[in-house]
Amino acid sequence: MIKKNVPEYRNWIGKFPKTPGRLIGIGIIRVYQLFFSNFFGKSCRYLPTCSEYAYEAIARYGLWIGIWLTLFRIIRCNPLGSHGFDPVPNNISKKKTIRSLWKK
Repeated sequence: MIKKNVPEYRNWIGKFPKTPGRLIGIGIIRVYQLFFSNFFGKSCRYLPTCSEYAYEAIARYGLWIGIWLTLFRIIRCNPLGSHGFDPVPNNISKKKTIRSLWKK
């Protein structure tokens, strides 16, 4: 069944704390999405795209962990990497290592 009149959002719309780091990070991502992503075209191998992933990762986990998650996602996004649906992890504990963030 196809739902009609359901708005589609490009970025994550859940609630998140509006800390300065998150707002700065999200602002940088939005500037990229609005002004620069058109120059590169739709070349991301994953869904959500890397900029959408970055937006959600920073909004949900803060600037520091969001940057790491985004960095590892961008490194995986290459012709030799995998492809497909790769959402932001639901649970990241404080004890997780950087190596565990790398894994899909």
